[in-house]
Amino acid sequence: MDCIRLTGIRCYGYSGALPEEQVLGQWFEVDLALWKDLTQAGRSDRLEHTLDYRQIIAIVRHIITTEKFALIERLATVIVEQILELESVEQVGIRLTKVAAPIPDFTGQVSIELTRQRGYLP
Repeated sequence: MDCIRLTGIRCYGYSGALPEEQVLGQWFEVDLALWKDLTQAGRSDRLEHTLDYRQIIAIVRHIITTEKFALIERLATVIVEQILELESVEQVGIRLTKVAAPIPDFTGQVSIELTRQRGYLP
């Protein structure tokens, strides 16, 4: 199966377990792997035979900027489920990162990764 990767999608959102995260917000970064058969696109050179990256990025931005969840696991799941609603995507991998998690004495990042295939959805 072929794969398209979109990395470094940064959005400001209001998800998090702490009350201040849902009020003040924070930066999130998303990396996606989108599995789809790209044979036809490789032969035709036509946008309608592949994924429109702008559409995928718009989905991610909309969810992060308009939804609030306590857990980044839920945020990532909602993003994946929306992308899998697109007819031609067979599998989605996501890495969702809190760029500056509000944890005392911690300067790193917190990330989760999910991979879901078409058909896993309830």
